[in-house]
Amino acid sequence: MEASIELLSYVVSGLAIFVLLGLYVSWRATRLDRLHGRVEAARAALDAALVRRAAAALELAASGLLDPATSLLLAGAAHEARAAGEDRRELAESDLSRALRAAFGQPDFRARLADRDGGALVEELDAAATKVLLARRFYNDAVAATRTSRRRWLVRALRLAGHAAMPAFFEIDDVPPDNGPDADTA
Repeated sequence: MEASIELLSYVVSGLAIFVLLGLYVSWRATRLDRLHGRVEAARAALDAALVRRAAAALELAASGLLDPATSLLLAGAAHEARAAGEDRRELAESDLSRALRAAFGQPDFRARLADRDGGALVEELDAAATKVLLARRFYNDAVAATRTSRRRWLVRALRLAGHAAMPAFFEIDDVPPDNGPDADTA
């Protein structure tokens, strides 16, 4: 009788260990799934912010408030950013950032636009550029957390990520246009 009680305690202990291990694996898989969902949501927000910035740049370029060269520069860069495929998206978005900085880097650019009722367009573009900066940071943070979780030995050994692709960082030059010395007058 004593041997059967001892055997029963071993079985219960082993069962408890398997249940705890199963709960941990389930928790880890759920966390990984949530992290992948967070990456997808952050990517959608980043894409929306990039589209909004390109639209704001196109609107400014088409406003008639800019000189033809600046207008053409912004329109071309914004169009390329919107039309670029995934393989060229980072480069095209970086080119748009540089084009915006070149346009806003002109002397008294903001003051000239404010004098011609372009202040609202500049504010919209500034807000869109700031949202791109923040959205990219959130996305890359989500990617970093997901990649860290996927590198754990248990996740790799049990293939908890399934067939989901490893998320990639989105690296662009997203420094917003400098407010410059004339920003206070705008």
